[in-house]
Amino acid sequence: MKTLLVLAATAALAGCGVEAVSTAATAAQIKKREIEQGQQTMRQAQDKIGDAMQQMQSRADSAGN
Repeated sequence: MKTLLVLAATAALAGCGVEAVSTAATAAQIKKREIEQGQQTMRQAQDKIGDAMQQMQSRADSAGN
């Protein structure tokens, strides 16, 4: 009887550990996606800034001539 109780308790605790690991892995995947999206947004912003600077330079060159 005690052995059965110990096995049941061990199985229950092991299940909690698996769930915690699974939750941590899911959270890590979500965080990775957030970082990737942030990097993509930053690249897009840098591209827009570069384009705006080129337009300003082009206008300044045109105005100077």
